[in-house]
Amino acid sequence: MANHKATKKAARQDLVRRARNRGVRTQMRSMVKALRVAIESGDKDAIPGRLKAVERAIRKAASKGVVPARQADRKVSRLARAAHAALS
Repeated sequence: MANHKATKKAARQDLVRRARNRGVRTQMRSMVKALRVAIESGDKDAIPGRLKAVERAIRKAASKGVVPARQADRKVSRLARAAHAALS
């Protein structure tokens, strides 16, 4: 455990940030899962809307530093490719 006042505060801040980041990451993963289910089931009506929402969530998570920017780009690219293949 931290001994100095500043390190105790940093530890408290880490807990708050971790909880916030976990929520953002969980929501992003749930949306990705919903898109993958739509792609696998062939639900052509739901795919475009879900792809747009998922891309927005991933980019937002990257801008907040929850996921690395390059990882976000890669994830969006792969999901978009899968979605467009399912639509055609």
